[in-house]
Amino acid sequence: MADHVLRLVEVGVDYRTPGGTVTAVSDVSLDVPARGVTVLAGPSGSGKSTLLRVLSLVERPTLGNVELRGAGTTRLPNRARRALRRTDVALVFQNPGDNLIGHLSVGDNLRAAAQSAGRPERVDEVLDQLGLPGTAGWKVTALSGGQQQRLAFGCALARGATVVLADEPTSQLDRASADLVLETLVDLSRRGIPVVVASHDPRLIALADTCFTLRDGTLVADGAPA
Repeated sequence: MADHVLRLVEVGVDYRTPGGTVTAVSDVSLDVPARGVTVLAGPSGSGKSTLLRVLSLVERPTLGNVELRGAGTTRLPNRARRALRRTDVALVFQNPGDNLIGHLSVGDNLRAAAQSAGRPERVDEVLDQLGLPGTAGWKVTALSGGQQQRLAFGCALARGATVVLADEPTSQLDRASADLVLETLVDLSRRGIPVVVASHDPRLIALADTCFTLRDGTLVADGAPA
């Protein structure tokens, strides 16, 4: 088994703007370990969220390649990349409400996630794992922000994702809600699911097994334990 789940090879991301081409990420190569919590750290505008979108197959790099479990993904057609996002690669956004289907119940969100990936439904089991037993019939809005983020990670579990990525998952939460998210990230990694997080939250960086630091779109610290 490979010791990495995702690999970036000389990746660059450029955007065309009315004022000319803007480089968001430049010549980044890194391996995401196949276990533990990996953090992409750096100040606002450093390129960490862009890099996370590339790793999650939401965005194609302008240059370079992205490998998932040793297979190249950059040249895959859009349909194949969408299929991988349904079954293998889960991305959790920073706004809890953006990760869930608001008109569905807690349990139906998990069922929809499982069905999208052709997986068996394990609603009660997943809710127990999340510390949310008995909430299957609740409206999503009845959950706190931290619980909603927990449910978003639960949807990744329900889909059987190979790797879970999250963009600033604690940035819009109070401390107590953020604590729930930190506990969930650690729990996922203990279950053998690698987690990749873009964040400048010092508490999240402190619990990382691996930390890559970016500044101005380039890698300035390569993979040292946080």
